Amino acid sequence: MQFRRRPTRPPLIRRSHLLVAAGLGSLLIGMTPWLGVASQAPAARTPPPGATAFDQQVAKQSPHHGIVPANAMEPSAPVLDRTGWTATASDEETTGENGRAANVLDGDPATLWHSKWTGTPTPLPHTLTIDMHRTAVVSSLVYRPRADGPNGRIGEYAIGLSTDGQNWASPVATGTLADDAGTKTLGFAPQGARFVRLTALTEAGGRGPWTSAAELNLLGDPGTPAATVDLPRTGWTATASDEETASENGRAANVLDGDAATLWHSKWSGTPTPLPHTLTIDMHRTQTVAALTYQPRRDGPNGRAGAYSITTSTDGTSYGAPVAAGTWRDDDAVKTATFTRSVNARFVRLTVTGEAGARGPWTSAAEVRLSGPASAAVHGSWDRITGFPLVPVATAVLPGDKLLAWSAYATDRFGGSNGYTQTAILDLKTGKVTQRRIDNTGHDMFCPGIAMLADGRVLVTGGSNAERASIYDPATDAWSATTNMNIARGYQAMTLISTGEAFVLGGSWSGNADTDKAGEVWSPATGTWRKLPGVPASPALTADPAGPYRADNHMWLHATSGGKVLQLGPSKQMNWISTTGTGGITAAGPRADSQDAMTGNAVAYDIGKLLTLGGAPAYQDTPATRRAYTVNISGNQVQASRTGDMENARAFSNSVVLPDGKVAVFGGQAYPVPFSDATSVLTPELWDPATGVFTPLATMAIPRNYHSVANLLPDGRIFSGGGGLCGDCATNHADGAVFTPPYLLNADGSPKPRPVITGGVPPRVEPGSTLTVATAGPVSSFVLMRAAAATHSTDNDQRRVPLQSTATGSGTYSVSVPSDTGVVLPGNYMLFALDAQGVPSIAKFLTVPAPGAGDVVIDPPARRPRP
Repeated sequence: MQFRRRPTRPPLIRRSHLLVAAGLGSLLIGMTPWLGVASQAPAARTPPPGATAFDQQVAKQSPHHGIVPANAMEPSAPVLDRTGWTATASDEETTGENGRAANVLDGDPATLWHSKWTGTPTPLPHTLTIDMHRTAVVSSLVYRPRADGPNGRIGEYAIGLSTDGQNWASPVATGTLADDAGTKTLGFAPQGARFVRLTALTEAGGRGPWTSAAELNLLGDPGTPAATVDLPRTGWTATASDEETASENGRAANVLDGDAATLWHSKWSGTPTPLPHTLTIDMHRTQTVAALTYQPRRDGPNGRAGAYSITTSTDGTSYGAPVAAGTWRDDDAVKTATFTRSVNARFVRLTVTGEAGARGPWTSAAEVRLSGPASAAVHGSWDRITGFPLVPVATAVLPGDKLLAWSAYATDRFGGSNGYTQTAILDLKTGKVTQRRIDNTGHDMFCPGIAMLADGRVLVTGGSNAERASIYDPATDAWSATTNMNIARGYQAMTLISTGEAFVLGGSWSGNADTDKAGEVWSPATGTWRKLPGVPASPALTADPAGPYRADNHMWLHATSGGKVLQLGPSKQMNWISTTGTGGITAAGPRADSQDAMTGNAVAYDIGKLLTLGGAPAYQDTPATRRAYTVNISGNQVQASRTGDMENARAFSNSVVLPDGKVAVFGGQAYPVPFSDATSVLTPELWDPATGVFTPLATMAIPRNYHSVANLLPDGRIFSGGGGLCGDCATNHADGAVFTPPYLLNADGSPKPRPVITGGVPPRVEPGSTLTVATAGPVSSFVLMRAAAATHSTDNDQRRVPLQSTATGSGTYSVSVPSDTGVVLPGNYMLFALDAQGVPSIAKFLTVPAPGAGDVVIDPPARRPRP
């Protein structure tokens, strides 16, 4: 048999936890921004006079349209067949209208379920429960609000799963939905269930104690099993119902050899063996298995598995009912089947009953892997998914256990220069999310530069309104405008510098791309911008084929002493930048043997020590790298060296330094394509500076790629969220989840005892001062972690500052803060105490002021926003 060869993408990476939605695709679809194009018919119960729902707001057309790959327009998870399903509710309206629960399954968006509203309305919360009458892997609930008016739209919600309808564990997802008519996809970690319950806790617009829904759907297995790790394949064997040995080496054993160029193929020479074909893995020991990953052949389409089922056995003779079944798409993407339940097995059998493209009675496979549940103490654990009323494209950590997030003029798409921004705040203590549209600054803050200021405020610059600059003050929960930049920018980089000023460079995504986006500095004393003609962006460009439009984006900036800044990427050439006077830029040498690494990132994990991770030679459509480098700064000397490689190539990932100095990296793609979830890397990794080695962490349930974020939280955990913002695409991820690193967990998954800081931490700490810190017990060390902000894989605010400390008594320590504001950069910090095992306390916030901080302008002058 002859196989038609075709051009292929770069080799798929070795890890099994890759999500490919539908291949990369070549069709590009334009985005049209909208917010509720059609007017809504009057509802039976109307909103309060003067209220304007988000879906009735109009946006201006975008001057720089985004493009969405075809594979982003289809969900990676199948819509489950609703045949035989039933729906019940805690209450329903049957007197004033036909508001029965069954209406959410009738396929007619004009009918609806409505909570009881005649007479005395049934108060919130209201529940709606779907019984599928069979167990299936479920990963999302799709909620379609009523079409005839806003009343009853769900605001805060919770989703529960059950196998028997009686026993319900903790919610798998909670969150807050935007008050608009758009269909909402509420994701959660895939798992097997028969019953799915949606609980409405509030009405989105506060219009009354009502809940309504036009239609509900459920999505099945997206191939993203959560909280799993690959099982080691040492000693495994594979056998097949048949294999080709006469005309090629198509033996079953090839699926375990780690070489994607070899393959198992069913017998095709002579008389082909008809379907079905089976492939059985013998692990030679009983293990807990939660998923199977199938990698199709790379050299052609023949034999790609289509319809399949998976069964398991402890003895190789008796196989139970399938633990997974479905139909895989006809592409060369890696596929993962999530089991309806984790099973203890020695044998796992894949049975293929259909060739994906119906090209013949063949089956082939390049590699097969199995995954099991992650060990919390080794791999960490994930909390439930938290839904946001917007895609969190940018985030900033605030005092008071708050996380600020924003998207663009719309909650789910960007475009134009509309002069307003959708924002949200997550309360980390309660899990509640509140939404607010910011109009008063005249600033659409999509694709901005961000700097955390010395007094704890957040400076946001450019983006869709490319010349604008806005400031958020967490003390007053208020936004204000500051003076416009001299140069209009988008995708620029920012950092605070040791003087307490804010430095910005690059940003040709927005504004005139033919103008060099030279540096400038914002002064907190005057609230104005100072040009730096001696700091052009051109020496820091990558060789991106798109030119400066992409080549000066998302620079990695690290502020040092004397107002200096090291630009250490993503260009392979590093540069020293002076911000005094008119500024200056001089070469600091190459980043060892690194190529340009656009959409990679850099993290300051110790004083004068940074780690760079991943990236790609161009912004998109080119393979990412697995490489990581350390960059050490000593005075004016910069030394870059290659450290251990990540196991997965990544671009569009996010990295976070932990209080113990290790660095966690989340998400990203092996082949970066904006808005696509193809080639998603779902396995986070943890880098240890002591060994230079990356180790895998528990897999994520939802891809985090372009427009995703990650932030260190005050309790030592990590928020990871966002991705998408592409309108009617299927890759908008208006949610996030909190990851608990292994340093906080015992072997059984329970929390480890933690140090406790009981006193001695004032709200304001001058550089060079000494603190007397009290703790509830002995601790080993103290560290300052700068409160940071993230967007577009870049977080220049991160830095970890280990502190010198001495025990002065039982539970008291003398802790010294560095005097150099190039080391302890001014701003808000989280002070952690760590025990001898590296377990961190919950942090105490403090502010390190800038030199001359008394001269800060609290209400800086601003240009009046456009009407």
